Amino acid sequence: MSLANILLVDDEVPFVETMTKRLNKRGFEIISTHSGQDALDQLSKRRGIEVVILDVKMPGMDGIQTLEEIKRRFPITEVIMLTGHATVESAIEGMKLGAFDYLMKPCDMEQLVSKVEAATQRRRSHEEKIIQARMKEIASRQA
Repeated sequence: MSLANILLVDDEVPFVETMTKRLNKRGFEIISTHSGQDALDQLSKRRGIEVVILDVKMPGMDGIQTLEEIKRRFPITEVIMLTGHATVESAIEGMKLGAFDYLMKPCDMEQLVSKVEAATQRRRSHEEKIIQARMKEIASRQA
């Protein structure tokens, strides 16, 4: 079993290829896409995705728009924003919209792994609470 199921979203193909290899070596399951719309499609198809690593600056649907839609449709999925120097304000805006955290590109791999692990833990904790609440509701109906 992987340490986490991650969706990596960035329009820069070489960056995605490199990050996918580096995260796979650390035991993560990676699905990669190159646009906001593709990310939403993958999240709809693959319910097991726990964390999205999302570039802020992309053509078409940018990272902020993608984040808003992820949080609307998949509220417990955690999102880590990646940003260049010019888009720090966007990353902060992302935090206000529900992103777990953000990192500057190029990011330190150990820092990214640490944030992914923390985001995965939070996602799993939320999921467990939802399951417990549903079980409690079912049990109370039967009583």
